[in-house]
Amino acid sequence: MQQLLKGQETRFTEGLRVMKSRLSTLHASLAKAAPEPPAVSCPALQAPADGKKFGTKYLVEHEVHFTCDPGFQLLGSSTRMCQANGSWTGQEPRCADIDECALSQDNCTRGTTCINTGGGFQCVSPQCPQPTGNVTYVKTSPFQCERNPCPMESRSCHQAPKTISFHYLPLPSNLLTPTPLFRMATAAAPGRPGPDSLRFGIVGGNNRGHFVMQRSDRQTGELILVQSLKGPQTIHVDVDMSEYLDRVFQAKHVSKITVFVSAYEF
Repeated sequence: MQQLLKGQETRFTEGLRVMKSRLSTLHASLAKAAPEPPAVSCPALQAPADGKKFGTKYLVEHEVHFTCDPGFQLLGSSTRMCQANGSWTGQEPRCADIDECALSQDNCTRGTTCINTGGGFQCVSPQCPQPTGNVTYVKTSPFQCERNPCPMESRSCHQAPKTISFHYLPLPSNLLTPTPLFRMATAAAPGRPGPDSLRFGIVGGNNRGHFVMQRSDRQTGELILVQSLKGPQTIHVDVDMSEYLDRVFQAKHVSKITVFVSAYEF
């Protein structure tokens, strides 16, 4: 009887072992078949305009770094990390133009003026024309020259520009056209009659085909950009305004305009 019970116990134990082995195998196969949960990731990030991005992985605890091109400063976060909830730390970065002139970060020498441009700056020092015959000029401000009084008999002196002014315009690359850039107008001196007629025109420069000069009202002429300019480049255009009274020429004023076209579209 004891042998019978012992034999049954052995078979029962063996059966349990086999069943446990099969259950273990089944559990292992089910575990392999079950797909792993997807890794948490954050939305893709882009480099800011006029800047760079370092880092291509957007998984949890991965970092992405940002810098700006020379002439620009970074606003926002320079480093952002992907969080477990699928969002990034920090603020979206952007690159803003540095005004080197306002911050005294330019290297312009004494006697020159700093002009801020997109992504940089220019140092300018306009000069009056050299004397020619009876025509001489004196600088009355950093950006304007006035003709000295003419001899009564010198017609060429009276025909020369009475004033020459200098203007500097920073422009973005590929600016939409047509775009007004500059205006010329006249104002009569107190106690003196003003001109009854004005004529405006483009009289010089290295890229006249990109501009037109037209009257915007009776007293004002307007320089308009009609063809887009791609930077970086520097354009010069000279415009004049002639004054007439009773159809008789009175005086001419010239504005010498320098356009600094940035390499950037802002």
